[in-house]
Amino acid sequence: MKKTILILALILSMSEVNFAQEQNIFTRYKYHLNIINPAYVGVDEQSVLTSSLRRQWTGVPDAPELQNISFSTPLNNNLAIGAAIEHNKTYIENYGFAAIDVSYKLYLSRYKTLYFGIKAGADYYNVNLMGIKTHDLNVDPALQSINSIIPNIGVGFLLKEDMWYASIAIPRILNTTRLKDKEGIVFIIDEMPKMYLGFGHDFFITDDIIIKPSLNWDYIPKSSSVLDFTTMVNYSGLFEFGANYGTDNRYALLTTFTVNDRFVFGYAYEMSTLPTLARAKNTNEILLQYKF
Repeated sequence: MKKTILILALILSMSEVNFAQEQNIFTRYKYHLNIINPAYVGVDEQSVLTSSLRRQWTGVPDAPELQNISFSTPLNNNLAIGAAIEHNKTYIENYGFAAIDVSYKLYLSRYKTLYFGIKAGADYYNVNLMGIKTHDLNVDPALQSINSIIPNIGVGFLLKEDMWYASIAIPRILNTTRLKDKEGIVFIIDEMPKMYLGFGHDFFITDDIIIKPSLNWDYIPKSSSVLDFTTMVNYSGLFEFGANYGTDNRYALLTTFTVNDRFVFGYAYEMSTLPTLARAKNTNEILLQYKF
């Protein structure tokens, strides 16, 4: 076992990039909001399927890759149902979350609506230690894969008016398990639940131009927090462009095209303010959305 820890520590400490991120970051979170908050299911009042792919640090082999798929559709009696899948791949790690979302909306006034959502699913985690190459011709029996599937639940609230929204959610209430590198030693740890706070507002400049600022705060108790600021400019509901900044030293340029009433395409180009990560080159994120 000591040999396994030494090998993993050497690989992770030699890299200039720390792959074991606590934050599962994706820039186009506003199009995948029920991955973060199950209360967003049914908010669009139509069936929506969204998929995104994020390839991080393209200059680094086996760098993080994140795939998200979300679906939502309204039902009768103010109910809505959906599904969300999040898959992360980093070197020898594969982990993610798959869940079913249900939301209920309560009309507080003519323009104000409160949504309550619950999420039920499972975290999955896999580390293929056999994927580590060593100089020893004999296979180390300690290099065995780690597999786990852990049921989990989440909850969220959304308060929405015509021009603004505010939300709070904990998509995974139970602790999750994964590897973490600390001072050159690799541990299997339990991660604390992550809380998300969000707010957004639309400002009409003209009949054709809308400015859409929003923020999202990821917070893990006694661990870390990240603030995401995004501002988009929408023209005639057909084209959007804007920028994103995260307090974890990254910024991005974003654009979105509404091809027709059903199909939306989005792209984000992200960079880092840290010199080490800047040498790792850029991050690309592509989004596809279809409305039924």
